[in-house]
Amino acid sequence: MKRLAVYCGSSSGRTSLYEEESKKLGKALAERNIELVYGGGAVGMMGITANAALSDGGRVTGIMPKMLQEREIAHPMLTDLIIVNSMHDRKSMMADMADAFLILPGGAGTMEEFFEVFTWAQLGLHKKSIGILNVDEYYDPLLNMLDHMVREGFLHESYLSMLQIGRDSGKLIDTMQEYEPPSIERYVNEPDDNS
Repeated sequence: MKRLAVYCGSSSGRTSLYEEESKKLGKALAERNIELVYGGGAVGMMGITANAALSDGGRVTGIMPKMLQEREIAHPMLTDLIIVNSMHDRKSMMADMADAFLILPGGAGTMEEFFEVFTWAQLGLHKKSIGILNVDEYYDPLLNMLDHMVREGFLHESYLSMLQIGRDSGKLIDTMQEYEPPSIERYVNEPDDNS
């Protein structure tokens, strides 16, 4: 893994635990010589993670649409800042550049980005690792929802093995580097031939 795309909030959240874990993640990436690819903002968890990576000598590439350049406040000290035309361009470039994806706590945008790369993995459009850093049990409701989708027959259980979940950023990155994508033959349940 040479580049990791990180999806996270443009705010810092309610508790300092989120900030602490963002710093640990940035440091862990720099220590492993893994380039951070993220949304390019200087604020919130995005900025905290980028600052931590940069302060430890890591490489950080930000990708930001023109429309968000002022709202998310483009980070002025990145290794590389790429300005694109749209959110679609941003997500496409991040996905193309990254060898894996990691989700920190965030809001609706983070969830949208997570579900997109998770769906692409299910469809076989990529075989990249997807990590969820479950800071202070933030993602327990999401993980419960995914289990509920499995129980109700809307998500095949084998797809859950595409996700690496952890509470420690360094250990999670190490697990993600060893990821072997599952071999899945079909994507939906086919009707029984006898019905």
